[in-house]
Amino acid sequence: MFTINIYLKFALIALGFGLGLVLALTMGFWYSLPFWLLGIIMLGSYLFLGTVQSTAEIVQMGDMEAAEQRLNLTKFPKVLYITNRAFYYIMKGTIAAHKKDNATAEDYFNTALSLKLPSDNEKAMVLMQLANINASKGKWNAAKNYFTQAKKLKVTQSDIKGQLDYFEKALNNNRGQMRAAQSMGKQGMRMMQKGGGGKRRRPRMR
Repeated sequence: MFTINIYLKFALIALGFGLGLVLALTMGFWYSLPFWLLGIIMLGSYLFLGTVQSTAEIVQMGDMEAAEQRLNLTKFPKVLYITNRAFYYIMKGTIAAHKKDNATAEDYFNTALSLKLPSDNEKAMVLMQLANINASKGKWNAAKNYFTQAKKLKVTQSDIKGQLDYFEKALNNNRGQMRAAQSMGKQGMRMMQKGGGGKRRRPRMR
């Protein structure tokens, strides 16, 4: 999909309104109209689309620091087109999860889930992120709940299907540990975390 570099877009916004104002004052409105239109179109593009698409491309390359810097250039997320707003919060959650800030990541993913996601693939992806966060905290019942919701969706992307299969195996592998921890209570859970139970496998989201 064709995109305009965000810094070029900022320059075109400034050029459009700046030159439009100068021409309006010196030569008249009709001479300035094309530049006003350019500024308005570029500003509208920035406000409604933000930097979501270019950030997604950076995330796919694995450079989370650069992705965070690019996403932070979206100053008005509440103005974004609703689908882009959902992806904005998905990427905010992905970046927070990468920084091991699970509480913040969970908030962002829940916000994304409350918005309009384009398909079941994106819904399943968010649900699996939430399942993974809860699994990492040992909240296996909550993790299983998110996983069950994701399993009910019509997922077509092979990588998400793979994540579902991997997570299901992880749940099955940890079922015995979950029962033991519940029978031993909080003290037993702490003992398991200090010992071999702390090394249990859990699915990683890509």
